[in-house]
Parts: sequence; C-alpha cells; structure tokens
Amino acid sequence: MSKWRMTIFFLLVLMIFLLIIGWWEFLGKRASALPTSLGQDDEQKQNAPFISILAKKLDVPWGLDFLPDNKLIFTQRAGTIHLIDLKDSSREVKPIARINDVATIGEGGLLGIAVHPQFASQPFVYVYYTYGRQDHYLNKVVRYQFDNNHLSHPMIIIDGIPGAATHDGGRIRFGPDGYLYITTGDAQTPQSAQDLNSLAGKILRVKDDGNIPEDNPFPKSAVYSYGHRNPQGLAWDERGQLWATEHGPTAHDEINLIKAGGNYGWPVITGEERKQGMEMPILESGFSTWAPSGAEIFNETLYFCGLRGRTLYGFNLQTKQLNKYFQGELGRLRAIKLGPNKLFYVATNNRDGRGIPQKDDDLIVVINPEKLNK
Repeated sequence: MSKWRMTIFFLLVLMIFLLIIGWWEFLGKRASALPTSLGQDDEQKQNAPFISILAKKLDVPWGLDFLPDNKLIFTQRAGTIHLIDLKDSSREVKPIARINDVATIGEGGLLGIAVHPQFASQPFVYVYYTYGRQDHYLNKVVRYQFDNNHLSHPMIIIDGIPGAATHDGGRIRFGPDGYLYITTGDAQTPQSAQDLNSLAGKILRVKDDGNIPEDNPFPKSAVYSYGHRNPQGLAWDERGQLWATEHGPTAHDEINLIKAGGNYGWPVITGEERKQGMEMPILESGFSTWAPSGAEIFNETLYFCGLRGRTLYGFNLQTKQLNKYFQGELGRLRAIKLGPNKLFYVATNNRDGRGIPQKDDDLIVVINPEKLNK
C-alpha cells in the first residue's frame, strides 16, 4: 500500500473512532440528565427540581396546550390526541381521539393544537394537520367540540393550505385579540411565499369560526404576514407584539417580530440580506442551525425549541442576549408551553426520523423557568 493510501486509511479510521466517541458521549450526556420528580402545588413548586419527566415513550408529540381544568392536551404526529390530568398523581397519558385522514408524510401529519380561550362557554379544540395521498397533500385546521374527554362535531376552519413532505408549518395559537394565528410553510415551493393568493409561506389570522377579521391587512384574506419559509413558533410579549421562529435554508434561522401585512423576504432575501419593503429578522443564526420550533415568552425572554440545535434557547427581548440550555441533553426539542403553574412543558422529537432516540423517547419534560438563569 502506498504512503498516501495509508494516510487516507488512517484518517478514515480516526474519523470513525471520533464519531463513535461523540455518539457515546451524546448518549451518556442525555442518560444522566433526567431527574424524574415534580412538585405538585405552588408551595412544592418553589422546591421543584430543575427538570423532570412528565411523560415518556411518546410517538413524536408535536403540539401542546392546556384545558382550563389543569389538563395538558397534546398531539402526536401520526394522528392521535392525548390528555394528561395534572391533578391526577398517576400522570396517566390518556388517548382521546384518532384523526383517521391524517397523512404522515415526512414532516407532515397531525401538528399544532389550540384550545379556545373562552373554553368554558365555547368548549372547542383546534388542530392543524396534513391530509391527501400520493403527490397531492394539503393542510387544514379543524375545530372539534370537547366533551367528557372526547372530541366530536368536526368543523373545517380553513382548508387548502399547500402541503408537502417538508415545510408544512403547523403551529396554531390564539392571540390576545381572540383570533387564531396559523403558521404555514412554503411546501417546497419557495415562490409561493411571495404569492398573496397562496396560503403557503404565511402567518394566517382568522376568527374562531374561520371567518376573516375585518382588520386583516389584505381584504377578505386570511394572510396576516408573508414571505415565510417554514415558521413553527408563535408567542406574544407583554405589549401584545407577535414573535415568530422560522427555519432558514441550511442555517440562517430567524426570530421575527411580526407586523400586520409584513413581507419577511423568503425566498428573495434571507438572514442579514436586505431589500426595500422587506422585513429583516431581529435575530438570525448565521451559519449555524437552530431549526427553531415552538416558542413561549416568560419574563421578557423568548424561549424557543431547537430541533437540529438540540437546545432550548432563551432570547432576552431587552438585552438581545441569546442563552442556551440543555445543549444535547434532551435531543431534538419541538414544542414548549407555559402551564397554569408557571412551569414550562417541553416535547422532544427524537423519533421524528432525524433524531437519536433512546428507549424512553419521546418525552414531555417539565422545566422551572425561574431557575433557568440561576
């Protein structure tokens, strides 16, 4: 064997060795990072552990929300909806519905979920999901009536959102104005994000019955903002401003402050690029990748989940400082929700086809945000 071939062989062996070491270091870091207890009430919360496991062995949990009676309701991408009663010490994960026409294709499936803000008088649960077959996929938002832990009387709120194996958006949340906000991806057709006649690559805003608010920026249109690639997180600050997380093209992920009628540039500009009439992100990841998903604001900090980044990020809205938590310890993070007890509930997505699942994945973990910076 020639000298240069021996050198290449040695380098390949070294690379494989380093990859194996990195793999075991990653698994070991995750395995040692997960305590399992949680205080049950406000007094115990003060002494609650830094992190705890609420549920395990889940199948790609995607959207989280709370019913007013302290029940966590969540979706799994394959088409099921589940409930955990936090008042019940058993923390049993109870299946309450299966949506049969969900198409689990790539990133598509049963995605976001939102509970009506006036649930006591309007007991409705909303879900966003992919459907269709072969090469024609769409997304829609459907409203269900919730009664005695069952969902019934489906009603389509909005339909015809382009779908694909990737870039399906999927986050839905009610804003402080009582309207439903919906993130949609470009469905692998980048130019559709600039087309106001398409629902792809947008943040949409509709009434709770699907009708268009009179003050939407474009007449008779659900479009609230456009020029988005694949937004997956929505959160409002104390001033009522809407923030969104967005996946960039192989890095250049974004945190955007959303303005009614704003054009956020995709695919014309991305990252720090500029063009007149297009909004720039407040923060972007540069050449690194967060793959940001669900978002929540607590104490003037925008917390958002990182999928490829395998990190919970905290962006201080005042100082503009970005902090990182649990780097690599939990794997891919998909969704975050602030519970009625002021704790974060965070869903992992290590079984989504892009993670490194361990035997207990996927998880919903509980984090005390008061302790994140202590």
